[in-house]
Amino acid sequence: MGLLVLGSRLLVSSASDIARALKISEGVIGLTIVAAGTSMPEVATSLTAAFRKHSDIAVGNVIGSNIFNILGILGLGALLRPLSTVEISTTDLGMMGALTVVVVPLLWTRRQLQRWEGALLVIGYVAYLFVLVLQ
Repeated sequence: MGLLVLGSRLLVSSASDIARALKISEGVIGLTIVAAGTSMPEVATSLTAAFRKHSDIAVGNVIGSNIFNILGILGLGALLRPLSTVEISTTDLGMMGALTVVVVPLLWTRRQLQRWEGALLVIGYVAYLFVLVLQ
């Protein structure tokens, strides 16, 4: 667990330093590098749960983490100091909303997320990254 936390911290700090050196905006750093780095524990937990055939834990982990991040972390951060969203575009917020709408029916069908649906979600993320890079 400690190595996972340390690895995530190293990933985030190193990647952020490289991105700043390449003049990539703080918003894009947060939406990509920091998000990926801080999600590594969820990735490890979900993959372990999936391999052990505990799919409810894998899905619950992701959904619960997102709910907690939006309500808990964002809320606590704003309580401490007002948060600026200057570099978070309507495209980013729209993508978040649209993908939320897409995931609900995927999980609703037979209460399973199929491999092709997982591939569709990964392709969606890669497409989103591509749009970010083009901006």
